[in-house]
Amino acid sequence: MQRFFVEPHQIDEEAHQIHITGTDVNHIANVLRMKQGEELWISDGGKCEYRCTIEAFEPDEVLLHIIYSQEPDYELPSRIYLFQGLPKADKMELIIQKAVELGAYEVIPVETRRCVVKLDGKKAAKKVDRWQQIAESAAKQSKRMLIPHVHEVITFKEALKYAESMDIRLIPYELAKGMPETKEILAAIEPGQSIGIFIGPEGGFEEKEVKAAIEGGAKPITLGRRILRTETAGLAILSVLMFQLEN
Repeated sequence: MQRFFVEPHQIDEEAHQIHITGTDVNHIANVLRMKQGEELWISDGGKCEYRCTIEAFEPDEVLLHIIYSQEPDYELPSRIYLFQGLPKADKMELIIQKAVELGAYEVIPVETRRCVVKLDGKKAAKKVDRWQQIAESAAKQSKRMLIPHVHEVITFKEALKYAESMDIRLIPYELAKGMPETKEILAAIEPGQSIGIFIGPEGGFEEKEVKAAIEGGAKPITLGRRILRTETAGLAILSVLMFQLEN
């Protein structure tokens, strides 16, 4: 069943109606070709979701009738922030899509010293808009209750500053201690704690960057004996955290 997101002001609880506006009107009417009486899910971007039927089509909105509402427990109990070093080509699109499916709360693209990709202001803004659309699409597909935010591109120094208030900061590093130490670090993470994950680009982090992250409170961990690609590393640790934090 199709899922869409709305703002709280679009929901009229007393009238049992929801007003769909904006680009979703065209998507429902002309792309999906949905008809009056068809059912769909609506999320308010928080804890509540609504099962609705299409009541009417207007030029600038689709009017829905609320059948019932519920508060499912789809979200992870911790907010996970993925600080992703800018990769080459379209790898970021895949990373964002899968990170959203695995429960990431926010994705922060980061320019590091070994990044091949360099984005100026206009190009970066255009990319972020595209990435945000991918995040929204993935959130709808995976039954997320909110649309994870894709942050504007920031420097590594800015990323460390942004992560200062987070409870746990992790940085996969090939020179980190063995798996027992990593398992101990991960096992100590409790539901409700905010978690920042730092992933380097194709060339990895420079030693100075790793040192700065560790001095800032990040804990170096290993992801095993194999060298993972940048588009795999973040998803690997997200998968581990998802299984650990679920219920």
